[in-house]
Amino acid sequence: MRAQDRQDTSRGGAPRERTVTTGKTITFGIPCYNSAEYMDHCISSILEGSDYAEDVQIVVVDDGSTKDNTYEKALEWQNRYPNIVEAVHQENGGHGMAVLAALEHAKGLYFKIVDSDDWLDDDALSKLLSTLRDFEWRDMRVDLVITNYVYEHVEDNTQNVIDYKYVLKRNKVITWDKIGHFNMAQNLLMHSLCYRTDILRDGGVPMPAHTFYVDNIYAYVPLPRCKTLYYLDVDLYRYFIGRDDQSVNEKVMVSRIDQQLRITRIMMDAYHLYDDIETPELRSYMIGYFTLMMAVCSVFSRMSDKPDAMANCDELWSHLKEYDKRMYRRARMGIVGIATNLPTKVGEKFTLGIYRIASKLVKFN
Repeated sequence: MRAQDRQDTSRGGAPRERTVTTGKTITFGIPCYNSAEYMDHCISSILEGSDYAEDVQIVVVDDGSTKDNTYEKALEWQNRYPNIVEAVHQENGGHGMAVLAALEHAKGLYFKIVDSDDWLDDDALSKLLSTLRDFEWRDMRVDLVITNYVYEHVEDNTQNVIDYKYVLKRNKVITWDKIGHFNMAQNLLMHSLCYRTDILRDGGVPMPAHTFYVDNIYAYVPLPRCKTLYYLDVDLYRYFIGRDDQSVNEKVMVSRIDQQLRITRIMMDAYHLYDDIETPELRSYMIGYFTLMMAVCSVFSRMSDKPDAMANCDELWSHLKEYDKRMYRRARMGIVGIATNLPTKVGEKFTLGIYRIASKLVKFN
């Protein structure tokens, strides 16, 4: 712990010295698996953007890498910056287990995940840290800080910024009843979220082992626990798109449809949204997110050549209908649900055509 002396003028009159005892303001968790080729860029972006501040913690989790020296690289960074970087090694458990390992080692008041092939913008990170430190100084409880993220498309050297300027009030602590309407390209993904660490720890995050797409659980299940949120309009997170083996590559997503179904089932079972979520605005957002997840399952099940893919997807829809009829009607009978579940071969071609158009417009993979 370290002490900082700052002037307190909040009550008027002459400034007085106020001593604030602080530890780590934020922990950045970096899950790594065979990441030696690109993890340095990720780590250095955080160090440089934070000006090597020691109220920042970086937890680099090697998730049982087998093909390179990921853990040795993490140890090198820890040896160079022992007051900032912590290297953690574990047996391979998948992305979710690496996230939970980082959370277990977190000492920061806030927690943010940065995947090892992504990076953070220097200026945006500096503004985020200033904001979080100000919250701490003012003793303001803010459960969730939201920032923009940028799709960095390597194949055509273009960018696609996802922001929330017309959905959230900027630079103001608000509650869920003050949010606007999110369109389908504006979901609050892991890249845009910075939680207070206790929000994640107190209720847990039910992420299964050896499963991709757990970031959807991370960006969905904890939201109702967040009572206050703050939108900082900066393009912080740079999301690399372009590796052939990337989990959001279309062919890879289709091949992992069983994992997509598993993740969506966990999200489904987390809440009876109409009963459990009291704030209408938050409920509407979460229903929209969940509906999109069900649509993704329908589309990729149709694209899959696995013989049981469609049967498993139909079973998921049947479970939803039994689990919560109102959630089922909203997900299946709305425009998105109808468009992604059209019967017959003609309907299937139409569904896939809509997906192709959306993919080109939003450029999410």
